[in-house]
Amino acid sequence: MINSVKTVAFMALLTLLLMAIGGAIGGQGGAVVALVLAGVMNIGSYWFSDKIVIRMYKGREVTSGVLYDVVRELCLRNNLEMPRVYVIPDATPNAFATGRSPKHAVVAATEGILNILTREELMGVMAHELSHVKHRDILIGSVAATIAGAISYLATMAQWAAMFGLGGDDEEGGNIFVILLASIFAPIAAGLVQMAVSRSREYLADEGGAKMCGNPLYLANALRKLEMANRRMPMHNVNDATAHMFIVNPLSGKGLQSLFSTHPPMDERVRRLEAMAA
Repeated sequence: MINSVKTVAFMALLTLLLMAIGGAIGGQGGAVVALVLAGVMNIGSYWFSDKIVIRMYKGREVTSGVLYDVVRELCLRNNLEMPRVYVIPDATPNAFATGRSPKHAVVAATEGILNILTREELMGVMAHELSHVKHRDILIGSVAATIAGAISYLATMAQWAAMFGLGGDDEEGGNIFVILLASIFAPIAAGLVQMAVSRSREYLADEGGAKMCGNPLYLANALRKLEMANRRMPMHNVNDATAHMFIVNPLSGKGLQSLFSTHPPMDERVRRLEAMAA
């Protein structure tokens, strides 16, 4: 219940940030347009988040093979709805879940993850993703990604508006100084909100996934491998707004982006899982 209240508060804050940038660019009218945009994007992310993200990463649906068999086994063992299963054509090992509900969920893993994990470790990873599905984190993550992406986009527009002296006048609250502040700090604030939403839910998904697969060390060992692999070879062409959806940060090793990681420290995640096993 507490997490649900926190999530609603975070999503409201993201919407307010979007309105603030709209207001900086176009005054009161811009804020109204941004509010409408937030509503449309929330509805769009609710109905089409699975299709949007899968298409973004060129996913291919599978109905057989080790990945499908592992997900099916976990669902049967834990009495869960069977999600659609996709493979992402990327050599960097990672995985994510998306969709609006357990009945419309998608779980996906990269080709790279199938090459470096044992079946037990893969089971730990997919149990983590199914835990996100079970607790409806996938909808929250999709909406957060959509609004945060819109904030980044509007912030870029605000920077161009400031360069060319556009925006409302002082009486409308849209002067150049406000536009510059909004364009600089709003994306940072959006990232911090995303981080706050996703970090707490990663710990919960780790715990739930460990229980689903039956051995916390399956997931702990997998996380170690994934962390090392993503540091050596971060994913290319990752949309920053979707980074929090992956089981490990796909932006690892990309300089200042790592300061705003949407994932909790890997050492702490592994420590908690090892404590469960003990």
